[in-house]
Amino acid sequence: AKDVGYLAVQINCNDIYSSGAEPMGVLLTVLLPPESEEALLEEMMSGAIRAAEERNIEILGGHTEVTDAVVKPVISAAVIGKTRNRKILSTGGAKAGQDVIMTKWAGTEGTAILAKEWEEGLRQYLTEEELQNAQAMKAYLSVGKESEIAFAYGATAMHDATEGGVLGAVWEVAECSGLGVDVFVEKIPVKEETKKICKAMGIDYLGLISSGTMIIAAENGEKLAERLQEEGIAAAVIGKLTESGRYMLVNDMRLPLAQPKSDALYEAKL
Repeated sequence: AKDVGYLAVQINCNDIYSSGAEPMGVLLTVLLPPESEEALLEEMMSGAIRAAEERNIEILGGHTEVTDAVVKPVISAAVIGKTRNRKILSTGGAKAGQDVIMTKWAGTEGTAILAKEWEEGLRQYLTEEELQNAQAMKAYLSVGKESEIAFAYGATAMHDATEGGVLGAVWEVAECSGLGVDVFVEKIPVKEETKKICKAMGIDYLGLISSGTMIIAAENGEKLAERLQEEGIAAAVIGKLTESGRYMLVNDMRLPLAQPKSDALYEAKL
């Protein structure tokens, strides 16, 4: 519930970026339970406005309603974008032999959410500085810059790692492209704060919602990773697309890469 307006705008813009396009505006539908106070709506909309300003887009309109059909605040965002040179990338555009490149870190969004929602309980597992660093990962939720770089480089598929985390996003790229994939688990970047939070809450950061992390399919992935790093974006080659078979390579073991299930975020508890 916290930061829901901000997250709704940022994450839906990422879907536009993942298509190689540029967001222009957003329409918001907000449904509130009857006991809601005006301050809640103000908080939601101030977050949405802040995110829209960061992405340089307009809030074009939408609908707000108080209804007993919901028991928690619900926000739905529809983002409108425009293509670059009328070209659209799809999640299913990957090709066998291409590298899988990942930006930023596993569990980026999930870390920020859990650090905010469970702030008090996590203080016994993280230092105050670590907790603040985890909450500050909210600043890395946009994939706008890396999408522009990857699009210009010649990437054939991009996918924002949302529910199901990094492994879920890689699986989806392979599934949509009708391909196999080998994932080099030990090469997946992750922040220490994320590791500590996930260990404390009994969840796997590889399956934790990771908006802000872009999964990219491209030739010569190391070159693209270097280009991203030159622009200040953390990036690493974490896999290779194959003709068939989806696997994780962990400590010299070859394990099946399973279809993503419910996000680890919903299993978190202290």
